[in-house]
Parts: sequence; C-alpha cells; structure tokens
Amino acid sequence: MIDMSSITFHFDPTCPFTWRTSRWIKEAASRTGEPITWRFLSLAILNEGRDIPHHSRPMREFGRSPHRVLAAADQKYGQDAVDRLYTALGQRLHTDNANPDPETLAAAITAAHLPADLIGAAQDASLDAVVRAGHDEAQAQVGDEAGSPVTVLDDGPGFFGPVVSPAPEGTEADKLLQALRLLSSVPQFSELKRARNPF
Repeated sequence: MIDMSSITFHFDPTCPFTWRTSRWIKEAASRTGEPITWRFLSLAILNEGRDIPHHSRPMREFGRSPHRVLAAADQKYGQDAVDRLYTALGQRLHTDNANPDPETLAAAITAAHLPADLIGAAQDASLDAVVRAGHDEAQAQVGDEAGSPVTVLDDGPGFFGPVVSPAPEGTEADKLLQALRLLSSVPQFSELKRARNPF
C-alpha cells in the first residue's frame, strides 16, 4: 500500500505566529517521516490596498524581499534550501529580534549555506508572480480569505493555522498533527476557534 500522507505549508516568513506553527509542524513531521512542501502566502498581497498599522509597516514593507529570495532558492536549489533559509531567517526575525532589513536577509542566506549572490533576488520583481501563485493556491485551498499560515494535509482542504503559542513539542506536537489530520478528513468540518494564548 502506498502512503499518500503529505504536508503542504503556505507561509509568510515575516509572520511571528507562522514561525511558531512552522516549528511545530517541522518537529512533528520529523517523527512521521513526512516531507513538508514549503509554499508561499503573502501578507503583503493579502493586505494590498488596506491601511496597515504603523507598527506593522516595516515588516510588511520588508516582506516582499525575503519572499523573492525564498522563491529563487526554491527554483535554483530546491525545497531543502527553502527549509534552511526560512529556518535561518525566522530565527533571526522572530527569536533574535533582528531588524527586517537586507543585512538580516544576507546573514540568513549565509547561515543557510546558500550562495551570497542569492540576495540579488530581493530586487527581482518577476519572482512576485511565483509568490502570488502560491498565495492564490493557499486561498483556494481554504476557500476564503485567510492569513498566514495555511496548512494542507494529504488531499484534504487547507486550514488557516493552527495558531500555537508556544509551539507544542514532543507528544503534544504529535497529537496536534494527528488531530488536524483527523479534522481534515471530515468534509463537513469547517471551523473551530477559541481565544489565543498570550504570545
């Protein structure tokens, strides 16, 4: 029997909530042996034409650059490069509180063991089409407008989230993946929500 299990994770690298969810799904998937397909979801695209709170603007303005670099890394070096680069960038932005700027992005490229000239992709607007395609795919998978992340398990629908704070580990990480997979197999299920834990 062929195992058809799969995980697709649509993400915006500038979102701190997404960062925590990505750490959970990476850990849980490491025990099931399932590869994660990293796909894009852009909060910059989602919020086009909207008034963004002042405190969020620096990260939103920066957001297109890492997405372009991640898209170029995927095209040139594959999914493992996307994983390494997102891990290196997320650590800097969301754990070390580095500034959202070209220097932080360049440092993440170096830490991910990718060629330094990959930073040039940050200025390549043609890569926006790749990001938008992933974004549109995520919205279609959810069936409604959704923020980052969107998680798709197997051939089921996409779900916004899950939002986790902090990221569960060990047995709890495994239980959450099993629960999401079970929910995604029930076509009548559409939404479940409660108050968020403190960030």
